[in-house]
Amino acid sequence: MDRRRFIKNSSLAALGSMIIPQKFARGMRKPSVENMIKPVATPDVVGWKDDEINIAWIGHATVLINFYGKYILTDPVFFEAVGVYFEGFILGPKRASLPALMLDEIPKPDIVLVSHAHMDHMDFKTLKTLTEKFPDELDCIVAYNTKDVIEELQWKSLQEIDWDERITLNGINFKGIEVKHFGWRYPGEKDRRGGHFEDGRSYNGFILERKGKKILFGGDTTFSNKFKKHRNENVDIAIMPIGAYKPWRKYHCTPEEALVMAEYHLGAKYFIPIHCKTFDSGDMIYEPLRWMNKSSKHYKIKIGLRDIGETFTLKA
Repeated sequence: MDRRRFIKNSSLAALGSMIIPQKFARGMRKPSVENMIKPVATPDVVGWKDDEINIAWIGHATVLINFYGKYILTDPVFFEAVGVYFEGFILGPKRASLPALMLDEIPKPDIVLVSHAHMDHMDFKTLKTLTEKFPDELDCIVAYNTKDVIEELQWKSLQEIDWDERITLNGINFKGIEVKHFGWRYPGEKDRRGGHFEDGRSYNGFILERKGKKILFGGDTTFSNKFKKHRNENVDIAIMPIGAYKPWRKYHCTPEEALVMAEYHLGAKYFIPIHCKTFDSGDMIYEPLRWMNKSSKHYKIKIGLRDIGETFTLKA
């Protein structure tokens, strides 16, 4: 999707959010396209090298990772809104900020990594567009009991990873880890937080390992001691959510808590923030990053990037 079409569709999404029933519109943000926040930079993916780790924050929980020449795209969300998808349209909250790269600017990922089935993480329209652009060329990893949402799409492979399960794909070792969140995509579905361990939707973090370096993708979580279990993994880089704690404190950690989990629980060396400044409204647009920046001086962990569009690079 190019930038001209994005702006056009953003205008349509704003109009749609004005005419849908109020019970669905509640909580939606309807800024004008002109007021949408632009990324601070555009990642220079052409300049990335196969002997480096590059991590670019595209927006929300969408991160493009160059892991020594292998490209991983996490929780891809590229369109003007997230929510219920029907015949090409999306009924749900509209973005407050533009993605740092458009879909047509993203290099073909080797692996698409999806943490759970929530619509702002497993975005059907984005995944449908990706698989139509690269039919039968993309491998995808998802959490336990969630692949049914997207199994109709044209994947090269689609597989689930459960908590503490390990697989190797395209030269990268993956480990699924338990976080503290919830999993249902639609109200009424069974999920593990509700006690349905065997047949409920799950929700993952992932530890990725290649050539002796490890990256944690935290997905979505509230504060938890569950990360302590994986301290012996010696994670180098922790990609952690820091937003949406207002009003959903039960399911999302604060920036301070994310720093604590990354440094004290995991022992990570570098911290990458995600899951903010994209679909939030009001003070929550800027508060999480400001809080992280203010608190980070009290921690030894190094902040790898501080805004959407920036790129963190770790040379071999």
